[in-house]
Amino acid sequence: MLDAAKAFGKKLTIGYQNRFRQDSQFIKGLCDNGELGDIYLGKAFACRRRGVPIWGVFMNKELQGGGPLIDLGTHALDLTLWMMNNYEPVSALGSTYNKIGKMGSPANGMGLWDPDKYEVEDSAFGMVKFSNGATVVLEASWAINMIVANEAMTMLCGSKAGADMFPAAGPVLRTADFQSAESLHVRVNGENNGKLYIQNYSMGAQFIGSGGKEDFAGATLEMSTWLDSIRQDKDVVVKPEQAYTVTRILEAIYQSAATGEMVLFDNK
Repeated sequence: MLDAAKAFGKKLTIGYQNRFRQDSQFIKGLCDNGELGDIYLGKAFACRRRGVPIWGVFMNKELQGGGPLIDLGTHALDLTLWMMNNYEPVSALGSTYNKIGKMGSPANGMGLWDPDKYEVEDSAFGMVKFSNGATVVLEASWAINMIVANEAMTMLCGSKAGADMFPAAGPVLRTADFQSAESLHVRVNGENNGKLYIQNYSMGAQFIGSGGKEDFAGATLEMSTWLDSIRQDKDVVVKPEQAYTVTRILEAIYQSAATGEMVLFDNK
């Protein structure tokens, strides 16, 4: 797709809609203004406690390509790399598991699934190193015994300050309605005049595409920026080269999980 867009002089973007949430925009502003300093650690969270999609081909490895890592992890990783403005991975190490998937779970809010047809991972974890020395850790799951289930969220640690996004209720016991209209917050932490501080910012209901509870402001911003890129010949916000890097990292995590070896990137 990237090659075709270049060959025919067309604009291409990817639907990474979570960039347009207010909490994402807020933290991105902090990063671009240098308020976090040198960001050397990012954590990308794409975890559901029990949220296995039972429709379509989600559990079919051949047709879907993978489980929560490729389904959810792509969004969390995009957010993290975008905020860090870091697209030069040098190595990746990953693990995937199918523990709960092969057992089944009556607690799944999306309905029962057939364990015999569950072919993909139910959780995946990766660590990626970048050319500037930064590290990104990625967690993704459809089903895992973890109380806090944060989807499409990130945490950043910089030399001046850190920032993360989280649901207002703290530890959330979510079911199928993992993208509920709960208020999301941003926390900024650091040190000031010899004292540690934590600042909380409320962002309101932010998730896009949550079964009738959409963040219309974020959805409108996503659509308007795409239309502006066409009508006014502006650069697209989600560059396909960035999405390509995300995809390369996801594939490397899968490869590492399959081989048990670290994967090195060729960035030539």
